[in-house]
Amino acid sequence: MIQFADFEKKIKTTFKDKNLLTQAFIHRSYINENGSSGLSHNERLEFLGDAVLELVVTDFLYKKYPNYTEGELTALRSALVNAVIISSVAEGLGMNDYLLLSKGEAKDRGKARQYILANTYEALIGAIYMDQGYDAADKFITTTLLPQTDEIVNKKLWRDAKSLVQEKAQEFVQCTPMYKVIQESGPDHDKHFTVGIYFQTEQIALGKGKSKQEAEQAAALAALKVKNWMSD
Repeated sequence: MIQFADFEKKIKTTFKDKNLLTQAFIHRSYINENGSSGLSHNERLEFLGDAVLELVVTDFLYKKYPNYTEGELTALRSALVNAVIISSVAEGLGMNDYLLLSKGEAKDRGKARQYILANTYEALIGAIYMDQGYDAADKFITTTLLPQTDEIVNKKLWRDAKSLVQEKAQEFVQCTPMYKVIQESGPDHDKHFTVGIYFQTEQIALGKGKSKQEAEQAAALAALKVKNWMSD
C-alpha cells in the first residue's frame, strides 16, 4: 500500500486516521479490481468535500468582493471550482503519484485522469474535514486553490466564459460551440449537472454545476483552458 508520509508533509497536515487519507485516493476502479482488500472508494468523501469546498469558496468570494452581485459571484465561483483548475492544483501537489486506480485507469492520462484528480482533491477535502475539522479544510483550500482567484479575475475569465469561447471558436475554428447535458443527478432540491461543450462533433471539455447554466459556464471556461484561449 502507498505510504503518504511525504504527502502529509507537503500539505502540512498529519492525519490522526491514516485510513481516511488512504480512502481519499481510492478510485472505484481500484475496488473493482481489488474487491477483497477490505478498502472503500472515495466517492462518499468526495460528496462531503464538494460541499465543504463550495462553502469555503463562497464565503471567501462573498467577503473578498463585497460589490459583486449574486450572478457575478456565481460565475466567479464556477470559474474557480471546475475540474480543469482543481485538477491542475491537485497535479501541482503531486496527487497523481498517490492515486489508487485499476490497471486500465492507471494507463489513461487524458481527460479521464483530469476528472479523477479533481474528484480526488474534493475527497481529500472531505477526509481533512472528517479528521481535522472545518478550519483545517478551510486552511487547505485557502492555501492550495484560492490563490488561483486573482488570475481568473485579472483575465476576466469569470465574465461570461460562454461568450468568450464562442468568440474564440468562431475566430479560430469557424464554428459555434454546442452544449449537451451529459449527466443529471440528485434530488430536485440539489441537482448536479455535467455538461459537455462541443466544436462540431468533438467534445472539448466538461463542466459541472448546480444548474445547466452554471455547468455550461464551467464547461466554457474549461474549453478556454484546453485551447489556451485565455484572454488578457
